Amino acid sequence: QVQLVESGGGLVQPGRSLRLSCAASESIFRDEVVHWYRQAPGKQRELVAYMTRFGSTKYADSVKGRFVISRDNAKNTVYLQMNNLKPEDTAVYYCHTLQTDTDSDYWGQGIQVTVSS
Repeated sequence: QVQLVESGGGLVQPGRSLRLSCAASESIFRDEVVHWYRQAPGKQRELVAYMTRFGSTKYADSVKGRFVISRDNAKNTVYLQMNNLKPEDTAVYYCHTLQTDTDSDYWGQGIQVTVSS
């Protein structure tokens, strides 16, 4: 059973930056795709960014050019660097991965990001 633990959220003013971390309990990110999702109050969960095991990345249009997903295989950790934050980025952020050989779905507990002046 893989555990994912997010950290790095909080309250930040518009225009500032935050870096979210997602630490896995075992080495999984180097072999699987990893996603960052977010869910704002009253809205559906949306995909923010993902990185494949080959290192390819893709971003939602709403965050393109502001957010960067990266991975440190040695630390079993994936990051989401969020720059120039906007109030509409306020949400609970989740990391997710799917272990393909077991077809097991893993989610982090979620972490709150609030962008407000």
